Amino acid sequence: MKKKLIAASVVAGLALTLGGVAGASAHDRGMGGKGQGLATILDGLKTKGTLTQAQVDAINKALADARATADANREAKRAEHIKVITDVLGIDAATLKSRLDAGDSLAKIAGAKKDALIAAMVAFETKEIDAAVTAGKLTAAQATTMKANLKDRVTAHVEATPRQGKGRGGH
Repeated sequence: MKKKLIAASVVAGLALTLGGVAGASAHDRGMGGKGQGLATILDGLKTKGTLTQAQVDAINKALADARATADANREAKRAEHIKVITDVLGIDAATLKSRLDAGDSLAKIAGAKKDALIAAMVAFETKEIDAAVTAGKLTAAQATTMKANLKDRVTAHVEATPRQGKGRGGH
């Protein structure tokens, strides 16, 4: 019974800290940082008899499934964001990508439609924040804080020149 309780606690703790999974898996891939990787921790718990191989496999599967879901959700949100931009500007996603890859800011691409783009992006982000409140992911106070300077942040994003090269970031 005690082992099942400990295993359930481990699974619950992992579920609550899912946001840190990328960092833990980065340790497993030798990408640096201090501390042990998740695989090492799970292996240690298995060696001590706290977890069985079946439990370790179930945890790893749950984490992989959660990662896949998070990736799919992130791509869907990104596609929605791109659609807002392309709808306002009257261009397709390929044209937007090529212009951004060439180093143009959204403001330059938008030209005379810059203010309309900013308004549409603020409306989109406001809708996303409100949906997060409705879903219980944000409190009303957090939403108010996020909305406080939303137009300034969106404007800065629109006026920023995209970062060059591969990797995260940019638009």
